[in-house]
Amino acid sequence: MSPPQPSSVSPLPAVLCHAPAARGAAVPGTTVVALVGMPNTGKSTLFNRLTGGHAHIANWPGLTVDLLRGSLPAAGGRPFELVDLPGVHDLSGRSEDEAIVQRFLRDSPPDLLVLVVNATQVASQLRLVLQLREAGLPAVVALNMSDEARRYGVLIDHEGLSDALAMPVLPVSARRNEGLSTLLGAIHATAGNRVQADREGPPAPLESATALDGPPFASLPLGSDDRLEAQRQALVERFVSQPQGAHRSHSRRLDRLLLHPLVGPLIFLAIVLVMFQAIYALGAPLQELMGSLFDGLRDRLLQPLLVAIGLPEVLRSFLVDGVWLGVSTVMSFLPIIFLFYLMLAIVEDSGYLPRAAFLMDGFMHWLGLDGRAFVLQVMGFGCNVPAIMGTRVIREKPMRLLAMLVIPFALCQARLTVFVFMAAVFFPKPWWAPGLVVFSFYLMSFAAAIITGLLFKRVYPNREAFVLELPPYRSPSIRTMLRRAWREMSNFMVTTRGFIVGGAALVWLLTNLPPQGVAGAAPTIANRIGSLFDPLLAPIGMTPDLTVALFFGFIAKEILLGAMAVIHHTSEAGLGAAMQGSITPLQALSFMTFTLLYTPCLSTVAVQIKEAKSRLFALRSVLWSLGLAWIAALLVYQGGRLLGMAGG
Repeated sequence: MSPPQPSSVSPLPAVLCHAPAARGAAVPGTTVVALVGMPNTGKSTLFNRLTGGHAHIANWPGLTVDLLRGSLPAAGGRPFELVDLPGVHDLSGRSEDEAIVQRFLRDSPPDLLVLVVNATQVASQLRLVLQLREAGLPAVVALNMSDEARRYGVLIDHEGLSDALAMPVLPVSARRNEGLSTLLGAIHATAGNRVQADREGPPAPLESATALDGPPFASLPLGSDDRLEAQRQALVERFVSQPQGAHRSHSRRLDRLLLHPLVGPLIFLAIVLVMFQAIYALGAPLQELMGSLFDGLRDRLLQPLLVAIGLPEVLRSFLVDGVWLGVSTVMSFLPIIFLFYLMLAIVEDSGYLPRAAFLMDGFMHWLGLDGRAFVLQVMGFGCNVPAIMGTRVIREKPMRLLAMLVIPFALCQARLTVFVFMAAVFFPKPWWAPGLVVFSFYLMSFAAAIITGLLFKRVYPNREAFVLELPPYRSPSIRTMLRRAWREMSNFMVTTRGFIVGGAALVWLLTNLPPQGVAGAAPTIANRIGSLFDPLLAPIGMTPDLTVALFFGFIAKEILLGAMAVIHHTSEAGLGAAMQGSITPLQALSFMTFTLLYTPCLSTVAVQIKEAKSRLFALRSVLWSLGLAWIAALLVYQGGRLLGMAGG
């Protein structure tokens, strides 16, 4: 069993969140290197290491999906590009990810393959290596997690294996940055040889192996199962020594407790509660500090500068009370975003996340899903977009559609920032109350997923078996966790800046046009919008200001608080007091409930259309989430009033 890498839960990493796709394949003259391997081999971590974490998205000829690509150091004056293909178990499989890899290798064959193998599971993963070998493309095998293999007593004669496979086989550890310079040198050397020569067909077969006829992947399955299995066993016997149970005793002791059918779920909920309490306890003071910093920059630098250059008052108001307030309010939540991804990295890097999937598989099966859908739901806590992309690992289309219907209810980090802020403002005491409020919305998100699964599982029936290998536990790498949290926070700033700036500017225009301050002035556009929807939203406690904010939340949940700051003409430091003066705690609870469940952001809807290949499906998702959000908010608001809580 092998541990997963921090960013390898999905075949497409979370860096894809809200990112627009860059079009076109590699620039002519570029040496293209493709990263191929099974899921949970640390492939994504290796990709980030080799590219320095600088990646973008491209669509490739013949493919209907986008792939992650990044630049490698050039060699011999020739640029190199690395493409991260989805994780696959078998080239003869029928999942969408496997079909993507098959089509890519057939229609856009790269100059070199880097075959990523989990060194602790090398015995079982050699079959995929043998399949790829028969494709006839030059390849380098990266035995990732070699440090883990050594720790568990797994011995691999990589030089002998290299000779037998007729390709470089190199021990590396992407997590600890070991052996990567040697791997990069092998990539340059092997790809360089490839570029200098035309393809001469597949390499010499292993012993009794026979080469495939026709172009790569012209027919599947590749070779015969019996022949490939015989080759795999022969290689394992000659070059791999893996003591039975060498790394399982410690894991088994912990699993007796963590996978217990009664105790395990309670421990899982406790872990999640601790995560949210830690995010609030550490993030709230840092958020206030960031807010004060932005306020200081506005008062001491921005406003005097705008006055000095002689800008008209209305333009100064637009820049300061619109754009700056909106952007600075959102940016003040960067510490919370950083802490969230740090906590998530701990759960993933420790090896606990696959166990949570195993633990919840029976329950998810009751909902028409399986453990993979649970992992994707957890990924949705970061961002719904890559989680929906990750549904490609599900073979059966009905279950894939059901997962895409459920995932948008996951409490993503954009909504988390709203809840952390409002919980601290409206429910500050006792000290544990804000964290408990946030945790309750986490439970509500699962309740919404449960309701959705039960109602729609007959529409999208599940007939696919679920197979999962449990990795050993490991101590999380502090460097890896910090690097990932920083990368995700940076990606948030880069990919959402357009939404944030544009949203803040638009909110100012809606709340200031037509100009006020003149007797008999017409209501602002924002007031008209709020009044228009008042009959529908007043029963759930929504004010016109909250209604306008919700409209912008459909664009991106990240700009909700920025929109509120612009509406109330205040900064993050003063937003809490302004909201306390305009709405009650019960209205705040209703607003948070509706925000959690209502229409997913525009990026999520776009990905649903793309992955489901159906606008009708995306419309069903939008209408269902809107209806469920309204009903839930109605129960919260009207139920609270019946219980004696102050309404609005």
